[in-house]
Amino acid sequence: MYTITQLQDLVNKQIAAKSYTESPSELYEPITYIMSLGGKRMRPVLTLMACDMLDGPITAALDAAVAIEVFHNFTLMHDDIMDKAPLRRGKATVHSKWNDNIAILSGDVMLIESYKLLLGSVESSILKEVLDVFNDTAAGVCQGQQIDMNFEITDEVSVAQYMEMIRLKTAVLLGGSLKIGALISKASTAVADELYNFGVNVGIAFQLQDDILDVYGDPEKFGKQVGGDILSNKKTFLLIKALELADELDKEELTYWINARDFDPASKINSVTGIYNRLGLRPLAEEEMNHYARKGLAALDQVSVAQEKKQALAEFAGQLLTREA
Repeated sequence: MYTITQLQDLVNKQIAAKSYTESPSELYEPITYIMSLGGKRMRPVLTLMACDMLDGPITAALDAAVAIEVFHNFTLMHDDIMDKAPLRRGKATVHSKWNDNIAILSGDVMLIESYKLLLGSVESSILKEVLDVFNDTAAGVCQGQQIDMNFEITDEVSVAQYMEMIRLKTAVLLGGSLKIGALISKASTAVADELYNFGVNVGIAFQLQDDILDVYGDPEKFGKQVGGDILSNKKTFLLIKALELADELDKEELTYWINARDFDPASKINSVTGIYNRLGLRPLAEEEMNHYARKGLAALDQVSVAQEKKQALAEFAGQLLTREA
């Protein structure tokens, strides 16, 4: 069995070996640039972990794993345009370094490159099944992003609607990554589906942890501004639950800060965090996160392989959900 670090190294080497030197250079240089920015490579590592756990051929899954990472970075490139984000992993975003039009077109090519990697590496006997999973996953991510954008102009969002949004926007890609790795290992449909369920539930828990860290994380370890979601009125689990549970006075204060256009950022963060604390939202969010983590681990328990082979995935989930950044 490979370690997580070994799998990350394999993914990084495979990414580095890919060359995007076609012409025009403005179309392809941004691909090399964004893929070089690094990251945890969580999604391709999950593909390889699933394959390894089921005694599949890791080398046969490498390009499929990279395809998933290329697709993930394509979504980030386009998300950054929509969010007008200046930085990605501490470096200039593609649209900032070049321009919006180049970032759109280069992202489009990345999507095509991800399909080329799948078509060039997956055995024909399982190719349709793998592409079906990839297509459903890719469409789900786009649906989740659109729903998230809809939330920006919607006054009332329920917890159930929020959970569905993060399932699509974040979690299905983790589940799809695992399922593709299982399929490449020639696992049964039942095993592939349980790994998918594991990934989706852990993915939901991962996003809930992100919501918590945005308010309560250590700014030096979190890697971005703590309270950023509060400043942008982002409809997270914490804000939605606060609006649901707040009494008249707290709701009035929360509404004031949501509607305020001219405010001191520190004052807004402190006031809204104070409301969250009064309502006991951190333990509520942590319990919700743990609920989905438990569901994920229960799905992993159903996978019919030796317990020691499942240990790496269980530990990986634990690392995701105990992170400080």
